[in-house]
Parts: sequence; C-alpha cells; structure tokens
Amino acid sequence: MLRPAARRTGGPAGPHRGGPSPEEDTPETAVARAHVTQPVTELGWSTVLELGDLSPVHRSLVASVATLVRLGYPCDIGYLTRQARIMEQAAVHDLDEMEAYKSEAEQVEKAVASAVLYEPAADVPAAAGPE
Repeated sequence: MLRPAARRTGGPAGPHRGGPSPEEDTPETAVARAHVTQPVTELGWSTVLELGDLSPVHRSLVASVATLVRLGYPCDIGYLTRQARIMEQAAVHDLDEMEAYKSEAEQVEKAVASAVLYEPAADVPAAAGPE
C-alpha cells in the first residue's frame, strides 16, 4: 500500500504518455528548464528533479514551455505552480481512492481501469462540452 508521505515526495503519480522532447542547446530550452525547475523545487518533487530528462513527462513539459517562450507567449511560473498543485491534489485523491481496495490485485485493477476510462476524458478541452 502507498503511504501518504511517500507519495507526496515525487510529484503526481499515474500513467503518462511520452511527448515531444525539447530542442537541445537553444536559449528557449534553457529558459524553459529554469521555468520548470522552479515550481518542481517549490513543490518538493524531488523525484522529478532526480529523473529530469529521463522522464518523458518532464521532457514534454520542458518542450511545451520552450515553445511558449519561443512564441513570445507569457509563461507565468506562478500559474504553472498553481496548476501543478491542483494536479498533485488530484493524484493524491486518486491514490486515496485506490487504497480503499483491500487487495493489491484490486488496487492494480482500479489503477488500470482509471487510466483507461478516466484519463482520456482529461484530454478533452474544457470548452468541448455537449453539443
């Protein structure tokens, strides 16, 4: 079973898709790395810092922020931090729900079912409501 302290040290948990990798050696990527590092450090997500570019999620986030920087779009670190906190709360809630199942097999089943059934809904933009 996952313990609250253990799950709160590495950032949000859950299945993640690989995304684009940042273009190396560009000024925008250097700025993006700093922008991503600041909220991750503030939130205490040590595992994210340790993994860095080994994590497809980290690479994708750096690439996305680098694109924003390259396009001249404002990239508010405070906004990123607030969004990360919300996502962390959702991850903690998901883990709490999973722990309601007694056996490890049921917990794994819940994790897989949640990833398959609920995560695609999270990919739908908020404006895409019922027609």
